[in-house]
Order: sequence, then structure tokens, then C-alpha cells
Amino acid sequence: MADRIVDPWGDRTPFGAGESWPVRVDQHLAAGLSPADVDRWVQSASILHSNGDAMDIAVKDQKIAGVRGRAADRVNRGRLDPKDLYGWQANNSPDRLTRPLIRRDGRLVETDWDTAMGRIVERSRQLLDGPGGWGHFGFYTSGQLFLEEYYTLGVLGKAGIGTPHMDGNTRLCTATAAAALKASFGTDGQPGSYADVDFCDAIALWGHNVAETQTVLWMRMLDRRRGPNPPAMLAVDPRDTPVAREADVHLRVRPGTNLALVNGLLREIVQRGWHDDRYIGEHTIGFDELSRTVEPYTPERVAEICDVPAADVERAAELLGTAQRLLSTVLQGFYQSNQATAASCAVNNLHLIRGMLGRPGAGVLQMNGQPTAQNTRETGADGDLPGLRNWDNPAHIEELAALWNVDPMTIPHWSPPTHAMQIWRYAEQGSIKLLWISATNPAVSLPDLARIRRILAQEGLFVVVQDLFLTETAELADVVLPAATWGEKTGTFTNADRTVHLSEKAVDPPGEARSDLDIFLDYARRMDFRDTDGEPLIGWTGPEEAFEAWKACSAGRPCDYTGLSYARLRGGSGIPWPCTAEAPDGTERLYSGGRFNTDPDYCETYGQDLTTGAEFTAAQYRAKEPGGRAFLHAASYAPSPEVPSDEYPLVLTTGRTVSQFHTRTKTSRAPELDAAAPEVWVELHPDDAARYGISDGDLVGLSSPRGAIQAPARIGGIRPGTVFVPFHYGYFDVPPSERVPRAANELTVTAWDPVSKQPIFKVAAVRIARLSGGN
Repeated sequence: MADRIVDPWGDRTPFGAGESWPVRVDQHLAAGLSPADVDRWVQSASILHSNGDAMDIAVKDQKIAGVRGRAADRVNRGRLDPKDLYGWQANNSPDRLTRPLIRRDGRLVETDWDTAMGRIVERSRQLLDGPGGWGHFGFYTSGQLFLEEYYTLGVLGKAGIGTPHMDGNTRLCTATAAAALKASFGTDGQPGSYADVDFCDAIALWGHNVAETQTVLWMRMLDRRRGPNPPAMLAVDPRDTPVAREADVHLRVRPGTNLALVNGLLREIVQRGWHDDRYIGEHTIGFDELSRTVEPYTPERVAEICDVPAADVERAAELLGTAQRLLSTVLQGFYQSNQATAASCAVNNLHLIRGMLGRPGAGVLQMNGQPTAQNTRETGADGDLPGLRNWDNPAHIEELAALWNVDPMTIPHWSPPTHAMQIWRYAEQGSIKLLWISATNPAVSLPDLARIRRILAQEGLFVVVQDLFLTETAELADVVLPAATWGEKTGTFTNADRTVHLSEKAVDPPGEARSDLDIFLDYARRMDFRDTDGEPLIGWTGPEEAFEAWKACSAGRPCDYTGLSYARLRGGSGIPWPCTAEAPDGTERLYSGGRFNTDPDYCETYGQDLTTGAEFTAAQYRAKEPGGRAFLHAASYAPSPEVPSDEYPLVLTTGRTVSQFHTRTKTSRAPELDAAAPEVWVELHPDDAARYGISDGDLVGLSSPRGAIQAPARIGGIRPGTVFVPFHYGYFDVPPSERVPRAANELTVTAWDPVSKQPIFKVAAVRIARLSGGN
């Protein structure tokens, strides 16, 4: 096998349009171990990115000892990402948490489960019995738990405690995907399929460095590009990523100007008659307003705003407008930037006005950043209601109340669910007094980290953290609960193209660590949450029972799982939802008939103003008479809330690198991945390096109005006036006395998109200075 650190994508297996993607099985085992030595192989899928690569876990002497790809799976046909291949080693790391910790005399000390859970329950009952009750609880979770765990958390939070203050770090990576899908199509759910790569004649990647974030999907794209009749490719990114270098047209836009760009491309497509009048008339609402809004965005105006050549805007428009089967993917370059939802909806607009939905090769994927981000949205753990229900629709509340056998008034629905950034603000202000953080590390991943550390350290805030390791966040907790992870528990998760996979337990967790499901069930039991008949609110005791309960909740909704079971998910490929009696093998693509989920009684939202985020009422929505048609949303470009100045003349954009995941909690403990990218860096353009007297490898200081970091410089492929810093790098692997600020989010701004409420990580004003020479 090729060195997958040097070559993350491995050998090419070219194929042509309409052909099956060839199988290539990737495998990595512990040193000295051969496949014949493996005691057993256990079915799973990747937990270190959102692609959903199916794999089998190798078990030797009751320890995880490697992985291999699953050849039969529709997602990867046996291929694995470098993080898949090597990341399993974190499970065996000697610094795993194995016993609960509680804070005593200012220090975290080991204790037993009864003591740790007793503290949480005691504080919970104090708050519930006191003034404000449910309003004092906040839950902040992850995109890495299993569906069964999210659903259990959603039920105990919404029907047990009754708090609306529940969200996850998916707010940082995938909230805009959900918001854009709801706004355009009525409900969440990706219209497209990864298999659209096999049929398309053009691929557009909007702020999506797929080569480093979903490498197996990039392998599929490269294999099409190396085969006969390759698809054309457009990349929109301020950096010269591997995707940008592969693309036929690369638009190196100024950060924060995505909406102006797509408005200009839409204008060109309309002006040149490349739109589909029949599809627009039969299946959409809002074309006239969209046409009026984009009219001023000539190639010349777009060139001025975005700082790209007008000729390249015209070339991109021709690529998009003349394609017969166009596939778009969208990710953080749009989601974490200025006017995120409006820009992402504009990509949906492009597909709608061209009729590029619901058939092989014609689709849009509003991607996810984390492996189970889709499940947070389906189950309500991100604050939405389970089953992609509408918080403002009384009938949907009644459905849940009947399902859970609780008073409808227990379920929070008097206002929109509290998004993560507001949860942290409430904690800062003191109204949230118990903050339960599961499987995430906000002390590195949230913007303006100095503020986040101050919030976590507040004396009046009781912080619970459940995780695998003593992270930067866990260091500040009052109670730390040792959790099991992938390979140590059973459950399902759903990837970015709606494919559901089953991950089986392969080994026991270390020491006294417990699955997140067991922790939530234990809390619900100790709190004695009851339904209206006096029976336990949560009746299930294990993952398969939880899955069956979820199926009942999903019935009749867009994410219908009723045709799935653990038995059906064992042994073969993952299956995309909806999976029902009418679609027993799942559903490859949504909206094939051109009918969308916009009926007022079915939709997930009544919509919001894309500029202000103001919620529309049910009456306003019904007046539009959508009748199953999609919405073409129009919005004008406005500058980002923070732009360069004389004091801070550069734009910072943050992002990811192929060898690391999130805050490196797992990937830094895999030797190959850590060695590939052990340290943070600052990437800048040669012209900027010359201006500030910086050479490659020099130690530089980067500062914003919020903080400063130090890191070595890399000079290379990024637009002038912009610097890039990967966000993964925190402080857990450095002794406290030796810690130098290096986390990108010391610099980023506390601001968010008005609709999705996703933070704007991609646009912050900074200045740079050389500190010392490189080695």
C-alpha cells in the first residue's frame, strides 16, 4: 500500500461516466500483525470525518489492532481516509480517562461513579426545584456521538427537564447546511448522493477543500477526472488547496464575499439563457425577485468585490451554465463566512434555476464537517425538534407529546431553540448555571478563547464534561465523566449523503469508562424523569432499543428510518434514508419528482429573513402558497462585520488539514498523524512575507483585537492580504507552565450568521510581525 501520509489519496482507479467505481480495499494493522493474526473483524464506519467510510475493526487480544475498508459499501468501496487508517490508535492511548473526576479544593481528583453522578443530580435538583428551573440548564454536545445517544439526550432534555438550551459544536460546522436546506427545500436532508460523482459532467466545490476534509470522496472525484470524459471542475477558495490546483477554474475570492460571487454567477446564467424556464415555472417560487436582486452583479462588479478577474467569473459561469449534469458541494468556506446561509442558498438557487436536482449526476451536497452531525439535526440534540419537526407548528409538538406521553407544554416551543452561541452568552451572564459538555472541546474550538475560558471558570457555573481524555475543557470542569468511544460501544450514525451505518462494539472501554448512552440513561434514572402515567420517561436500556424508539419518532417524517433495523445494517452496505416499506433499500436522491417538503403542515421551518434572521410566521408562510415548490431566496451582498483596517490590515481565515481532526483529541495520539502535522503554522502569500520581512520558517506573531498567537510561517499558496491558520492546535500536549498561545481561535470574532447562527471563523482582521528566525 502507498504511504498514505505522503499520498493521502492512494492509487488511482479511473472510471468513466455511468460506470461503477472500482473497489480498492485499504488496510492498516498494528506493527507485525498480519490479517491471519486477527482474532475477529467487527463492523463499523469512520468517526473522524463526515464521509462515512465503512470499515471493519481488527481485534487482537481484546484490543483494537487495525482497520480495513468494506468493499461492499456504497460510500467508499473499500477505501479509507488517512485518519481512518491510523486514528484508531487513540483508543489504546495510555492517558485515557478511566475513572470519574470531581473538583475538590480546586483540583480534579478521582472518584467513583455514584459520587460523580450524585454531584450532578444534586445540583440538577437544586436548580429544577428553585426559581427559573429548566432555564438554568444548558447542554452542549458534539458531532461524534451515535444517533441513539443524541436521541436519548434530546428526550431527557426536552421532555425531562424541558430546556430549550441544547445545541452542539455542529453549530460550528454544519448549522448552515441545515439552514440552507430548510430555507430552499422545506426540510433538512441532502438532495444529492455521493454516486452523483459517477454521472456528472461538472463538479463545483464551494469553499470545500474536499481533498483534505473528505479524502475518500476526493478519491472518487479524482478517479472520474482520470477516466474517460472527465467532469469539469470549479473551485472557490482563497487558498491554493489540492482541490484548487486540480480545478479547471479556480476563483481565489476575498474572504467574506461569497454571496457577491454566486449572485454574479446566477446573473450570467440568467442573462445567457442557461436557466430552465419550465423547471423554474413548475417547481420554484421567487424567480422574478431573484433576477432583480442579482442584476447589478455584473462580472466587473463581482471582480471588484471579490478581487478575482472578471474573465474568470465568466469562465466559471459558462462551466456551470452549460453543464448537463452538475454536482455541487458546499462546506466551511461558505458556512463559516459572512452571509453564510444566503450564500449557501444561492448555490441551491443555481441548481434550481438549472433544474439540476433529483437525477443521477445532478445534485447538491450541503456537506457536514463531523461524522454524526446529521444525527444531531435529526434527533433534536442540536436544538431542533426530533424528526425534523417545526418548533412553531403546534401539531408537531402534539405529535412529540403523544409519542413521549408528556404534557405538550413541557416541550420547549415558545420561541426558536437556543443556539450554541446564545447558550454560551447565557452562561456568561449567569442564567445558565449547569452546562453539560459531551464529546467536544470548546476551550479550543469556539471563537475568542479568552472569553470561553473565563466563562468555564466562573464560580457560579457548574460544568460537566464527558470525554475520553483530560482536554483543555475538562481541565476547567467540576465533574469529568470518562466516556467510551467508537469501537467500544454499539450504535448507528448517518453521513453527509444520508447513508446510515451500524458501528458494533469491538472491545470493552478502558477501566470504568461508560458509553455516552449509558451515562445519559443513568442520569435519567437518577433524576427519575416520568411521563404523564408515572412511568419512566425513557423506557429503553440499550442501543438497539433506543434505535427502535427513534424509528417510531422518525415515522412519516423526511428522515424516516422505519425500514431500517440493526439486522438490515449488518454485513453489507450502509443504507440512505428515507428507508420505508415503500423504499426498502433506501432513497438515493431526494426530490426526483420536483416536489419539495414545503407544505406548511410538513415543513421544518416557516423561514427567516436571510439578512436579519427574523422569523416568519405561519400565516406569512402559508400566504406564499408553496404547494410543494422550492424557494429561490434572494439577498444582496453586504461586507463582513469585521474587515481589515490600518491597525489590523490582513484577513485571517481558519480551517483544517488532512492529518488532524477537530482539536486533535484523537488524531494527536496516532503517531503517524501527529508526525505528519505536529504543530500549528501561519500561511501567507510571498508578497506579504516580503512586505513584513518574513522568511519561510520564521516565528511570527499574529494578533487581533481579541488575542495573539505565535507560530512558524509558511509562505505559499494563498491570496495576498490573507493569512491561514489551522484551528486544531490547543494546549493539552504542552505543560501549563510552557504554554504559548497558538490556538487559531484566540483570534477569531464572536459573530455569527443571522440565520444559521454559525460563527464567522473565516473572516477576522489581524496583523502580523516577525518574532525570530526559523531553525
